[in-house]
Amino acid sequence: MNHSPDDLIMLFNDLFREAYRTELVKGSDEPEYIPESGPNRPARVVFAHGYYASALHEISHWCIAGEYRRTLHDYGYWYCPDGRTPQQQQAFEQVEVKPQAIEWLFSLASGSRFHISVDNLSGGGASNEERFRRNVRTQASEFLERGLPTRAQVFFVALATFYGTGEILGERWREDARRIAPL
Repeated sequence: MNHSPDDLIMLFNDLFREAYRTELVKGSDEPEYIPESGPNRPARVVFAHGYYASALHEISHWCIAGEYRRTLHDYGYWYCPDGRTPQQQQAFEQVEVKPQAIEWLFSLASGSRFHISVDNLSGGGASNEERFRRNVRTQASEFLERGLPTRAQVFFVALATFYGTGEILGERWREDARRIAPL
């Protein structure tokens, strides 16, 4: 299956550009969220280097950011780059559970391969990778059972429709859950 970031841009912008004055754009460096800055300057969800997985991850952050957070650069969150201390890494992992769970479900809906990320290669890795994987799996499972946040659900359905994965999502979830975070 072909996974072009241009497809994600088209789907996202068709769904959210008018209703939320937000557009998805390719970036050349680090991902970021840039809030609306005027009547002709919509908010921008910028993903890194044109990578498909980066786009899914940044969309997942946008989908859970509340109205106030969407008025702030990078949603007003603290971010410490690769090389975090164990305490910083633990805080990072706590706030990454929901976005990575949503990204995982977006990956399933698009038929792409999900890779969990502790994003700390030069800082010693995860504070507890097994626990982080389990927490992401538990959250993704809860989203599947109870539904995703509203904007995430809309995008999830659009992905499943576009890629024709709706009928195989349950089977793919069971296989992927064993791969990502076996019980």
